[in-house]
Order: sequence, then structure tokens, then C-alpha cells
Amino acid sequence: MVDDQVLVRTGFRLILESEPGISVVGEAADGGRAVELALELRPDVVVMDIRMPEVDGIEATRQILARNQEIRVLVLTTFDLDQYVYEALKSGASGFLLKDASPEQLIAAVRTVASGESLLAPSITKRLIEHFVHQPAAVTPSVDVLHQLTPREMDVLERVGKGRTNTEIAQELLVTPATVKTHIAHIFDKLEVRDRAQAVVIAYESGVVQPGRTAGARAEHI
Repeated sequence: MVDDQVLVRTGFRLILESEPGISVVGEAADGGRAVELALELRPDVVVMDIRMPEVDGIEATRQILARNQEIRVLVLTTFDLDQYVYEALKSGASGFLLKDASPEQLIAAVRTVASGESLLAPSITKRLIEHFVHQPAAVTPSVDVLHQLTPREMDVLERVGKGRTNTEIAQELLVTPATVKTHIAHIFDKLEVRDRAQAVVIAYESGVVQPGRTAGARAEHI
């Protein structure tokens, strides 16, 4: 649990440890200490604040995942500004949840990320879209990273980037949700990403998703 406010950490600890099967093994008040503890304790999930003194949560996430890809990072913050959303996802975070989430949502998010899935709250996908809408020059199509994908996988990746759920993708492409899930697994493997969050970033950076139209996104994990 990483947050520079001790009362926040205490509250989160009480919420999480009230749930069977969840234990908080360490706490840190800054990103530098978070990196040390994560590499020492090797937790399943790091719940990471973004804005902290010295080393912030985004840099701490980068450093942790550069040394241990097995650890999952759930970014939990009061800030949903565009640059934080984008940088947190690009740094390798598997989930992003605002601090006004309910205790039940926090617990569910930790379990989702711990299971190897990714989680994006609806407002987060919307912010990511808006980031690229306002900065279209940042989108540079890249053929190299996408050449292995089939046309159908490209269709699926585009919809993942727009925030569609598996069910919505299945309805649009006239296939079953199981087929969509298989396509997404192949996309992850070919693009060498580990979850939906990283796939969303690639969809925008590569130009697969063209900003300008926002889908009605819901939190989704696979």
C-alpha cells in the first residue's frame, strides 16, 4: 500500500484486510520506498498513489515493473487528469481507480488485478480518449508493431481501444464473446502485452484508434 498520507493508508488497509484472502504486507509513504518494499516482499498487487514527494507513483511503477513483471500495480488516486491517466497506463499499471470508489469497488479492483486481468474505470478510458483528441500530433501510426495482427484482430483491437466490452465487441462483429476473448488473447501474445490496459495504449499510439469519437465505456476486465 503506497500513499504519502498515513490516514489514507490506514483506511485502505482496514478495508482490504476485512476481506478474506487479502493481506497488506507492507506500506510506503513515497515511491522510492515503494520500489524497495515491492522488490523485497514481492506482493501480488501494489496499490499505488500517483502524487507523492521524491519519487512519484508513475516512476515507482516503472521501476518496479522493470525489475519484476509478475507484480501488478493498481493506481489509486484523486487525480484523473489526462497526463496522469496516460502516463500511469504507459508505465505498466494494470488498473486505475479513483479514490472516490467504494470499498467494494476497491476490493474488487485488487482481486481483478491480482488475477492477472486489467481494469479501467469508465472515466479513465474517457480521459485516455480525450488525451489523444486534444493532442492528435502525438498519434503516430506504427506498422511494425501491428503487422502480425489479422484483419479481424485489428477490428477487435480498435474496439478495445474505444472502451468496448467483450460483449459489445461480439455484438458488433457478430461473433460470440468467447471468440472475442480468444482474439484478445492472440492480440496480447502478438503485441507482447500482458493486459487490456497496455493494449489500449498501443491502440492509440499506433493510430489504430482515431480520436474524435468516444464510446460509452464501462469498466472491463478479461
